[in-house]
Parts: sequence; structure tokens; C-alpha cells
Amino acid sequence: MSRTAWTVIGVIAAVIIAWFLVDVVFSVLWFIVKLGIVAVVAAIVFFALRAWVRPSGDRKSIER
Repeated sequence: MSRTAWTVIGVIAAVIIAWFLVDVVFSVLWFIVKLGIVAVVAAIVFFALRAWVRPSGDRKSIER
């Protein structure tokens, strides 16, 4: 085979590998962003539920 054919094969292989790597990197980044959003929403829901469940007269007293 000539050098040109090997160059074309190398370019095609490089594009396929790069496509796979970019897909993996973006999947991991999106997963991390999603985890952050879920953590923030979970904290908001937790504090909202805690405030809603606690009786109104018991907001400042400490149970012993």
C-alpha cells in the first residue's frame, strides 16, 4: 500500500477514536452536572419538608 492510503486510514481511525473519546467525556461531564443539580434540589426539598413537618410553635425550642 502507498503512504497516501495509510494516511487516509490513519485519519479515519483518528476521527473514530476522537469521536468515541468526546462522547465519553461529554457523558461524564453531563453526569457530574446532573449530580450537582440533583444535590441542590434534594437539599431544597429536604429543608422545605423539615420546615413543613415541624410544628409551628416548636421552631425555636430545642428538644431534650
